[in-house]
Amino acid sequence: MEKSEIRKIYLEKRKSLSEDEIFLFSEKIFSNFVNYFKPVSGQKIHIFIPIKKFNEIDTQRFITYFQSHNIHVFVPKIVDEKLISVEIFPDTKFITNNWGISEPISDDDSGVLDFDYIITPLLYCDKNGNRVGYGKGFYDHFFENVSEKTKKIGVNYFDADDMIEDVWENDIPLDYLVTPTEVLSFLTGS
Repeated sequence: MEKSEIRKIYLEKRKSLSEDEIFLFSEKIFSNFVNYFKPVSGQKIHIFIPIKKFNEIDTQRFITYFQSHNIHVFVPKIVDEKLISVEIFPDTKFITNNWGISEPISDDDSGVLDFDYIITPLLYCDKNGNRVGYGKGFYDHFFENVSEKTKKIGVNYFDADDMIEDVWENDIPLDYLVTPTEVLSFLTGS
């Protein structure tokens, strides 16, 4: 299937999830992430703040866990049509932007490029690690600049079934996908 069709199908599937399902699936995704990757103190993790109206995975549990384990937490913010990475702390103040996304008030880009993990929002990911997002390309541009050692991890409610047919040369695949039921690795030799 092509991205536009996949985007439509998975936006609809996600819209049909109940609050209880979102909570339960988000908890399982969090648990699978922690059990598989075992994040430790001092690591740097970039993670998104969910868009509630799109029923995105609730990442607050991740953020609370990371901060309580002395893991540096960074979140995206769009400034001048570019995704920057802002470090957050338990007392960081947030505002809601024009897209309904909660962002830190600060516009200070951390400049960090050597994240241990980037936990990425998506609508769908296929068995090759190709992702379908909202079509703006923010994460592909962001991925171009981070360290090669950074693990790019998608989180999704749904398994990787259908293949994305219209992958283009600037699409940067994920290294892993975490769902409520499994962790898939797209790295060769894993």
